[in-house]
Amino acid sequence: MAQTARISLAGTDPKKIDSVCSQIKLIAERTGVSMGGPVPLPTRRLQVATRKSPDGEGSATVERWEMRVHKRLIDIDADERALRQLMRIQVPDSVNIEIVLRS
Repeated sequence: MAQTARISLAGTDPKKIDSVCSQIKLIAERTGVSMGGPVPLPTRRLQVATRKSPDGEGSATVERWEMRVHKRLIDIDADERALRQLMRIQVPDSVNIEIVLRS
């Protein structure tokens, strides 16, 4: 039974996540390992509403802030050469990457 590596990517900028996904896809094509994904998971929306007025006086004006967290899942065969190249990928600061080996 071959091992697979599940790569989960999360971040606030979808363009940076997609660029990391394309780098992983190139590594899979070069090494000849099978790859599944990237599977887009539901976007998580974190919302915060705050009063504009610092003292509570005046009209009740509200500022609304939102942060969206985009996620992708990729399954790739755990080939030694492919995993070594995966470790060398330049990942931006705003993208979190997690690699888990599964059997």
